[in-house]
Amino acid sequence: MKYGYARVSTKGQAADGNSLENQIELLEKAGAEIIYKDVFSGTKLDRPELNKLLKILKPDDTIIITKLDRFARSIGQASELITNLIDNGIKVEVLNLGVLDNSSVSTLFRNMLLAFAQFERDMIVERTQEGKAVARRNPNYREGRKKKYTDEQIKLALKLLETYSYSQVTEMTGISKSTLIRAKKDIKRAYERKTRSQKSSS
Repeated sequence: MKYGYARVSTKGQAADGNSLENQIELLEKAGAEIIYKDVFSGTKLDRPELNKLLKILKPDDTIIITKLDRFARSIGQASELITNLIDNGIKVEVLNLGVLDNSSVSTLFRNMLLAFAQFERDMIVERTQEGKAVARRNPNYREGRKKKYTDEQIKLALKLLETYSYSQVTEMTGISKSTLIRAKKDIKRAYERKTRSQKSSS
């Protein structure tokens, strides 16, 4: 049996193709026969529809999701859930990755992608808290635009480029090709400056 699982944090969520409607359409095209849907935060694994699905899954069943972060935005939670499902003979298919397994390479790879989801959520929380603190001090304060991705996210994406193409990494992480190319150039320039500095001091 092929089951689909879709999740949004809020009913109005529609950005980046993550609306329930969009997820359901993709899951149906992938062959999902029954689809379970939650409107629940990705930080919690105790979700009503996910709990129902987990109770009925049997060996050789397949659970399909559109992206890894639909399961959870925590590396520990999602990785443990996926590992347990696979160990129990249940196939886990992520539409932009394929069918997962518990090999060391596959586990490392999915944990890297889950790190993006966790960083993204942490940044949202941090910016919200900072915004509230600033607003309380000075209502007229206008904050400049912050970086969309952390240095750690960029490093992880560049690591993925050692194995995958620009288009594949962009699809998996959401980081544009131009941003990745610029980051590679920045790293190259920094390395060249360091090398020149070392030569001049020796």
